[in-house]
Amino acid sequence: MIRVSVVGAQGRMGASVVQAVEAAQDMQIAQKITENDDIAAVTADNTDVAVEFTVPSAALDNVLKLIAQGVSVVVGTTGWTDEKLDRVKAALADAPHQGQAVFIAPNFAISAVLADKFAAEAAKYFTSAEVIELHHPNKVDAPSGTAIHTAHAIAAARREAGCAQMPDATQGEVASRGQSVDGVHVHAVRLQGLNAHEEVLLGNAGEQLVIRADSFDRASFMPGVLLAVRNVASGEHPGLTVGLDTFLDL
Repeated sequence: MIRVSVVGAQGRMGASVVQAVEAAQDMQIAQKITENDDIAAVTADNTDVAVEFTVPSAALDNVLKLIAQGVSVVVGTTGWTDEKLDRVKAALADAPHQGQAVFIAPNFAISAVLADKFAAEAAKYFTSAEVIELHHPNKVDAPSGTAIHTAHAIAAARREAGCAQMPDATQGEVASRGQSVDGVHVHAVRLQGLNAHEEVLLGNAGEQLVIRADSFDRASFMPGVLLAVRNVASGEHPGLTVGLDTFLDL
């Protein structure tokens, strides 16, 4: 049995993770850490993998504490920068147990991971590409980590293919064009009734390709979370890994 502790168990995603782990035949809940609990209760003696679903402002400190306590971590909280990732890598280099791992996923939904992959494959064939992400109004970060990851993947594919800069005649500081992420414009919508959705628009003269992924319920993320927990618990992926596509045959 894989012993799983959930950090952020009081949240919507954390509570869903608790239910998914309890329903899995090869896992059991070790610790349920809420905002009022001490994360020091999660140790290598009682936990094989910790799942961290909190808020961007707390995630880095939580992950660094768990590493220091000898625990491998699956992270669903977004808001990771290169600087934060470097701090995680440095902490893992000094981790108390050999083979400790941290896995960070911009998105755990299989549909979103595939959409990201398809967008990167398609980007080199189109003159223009933009990303629209749509979420519920309680989401605290914008643009979403998924959309940022998608934009970076599109930009990397275009650079590798030697694509020209995307045409855009707008001038000056135009806020309505969305945030430019690695040269790709990303637009964030926060609307009551939505859950988690992403559209990638790719255009050439006279044609358009739209790639869209919709997660209507948090249940859509749980197979990806359990897949990540199993892979981290296997000990075959030490160090820092980013992106669920690592564990899929893509």
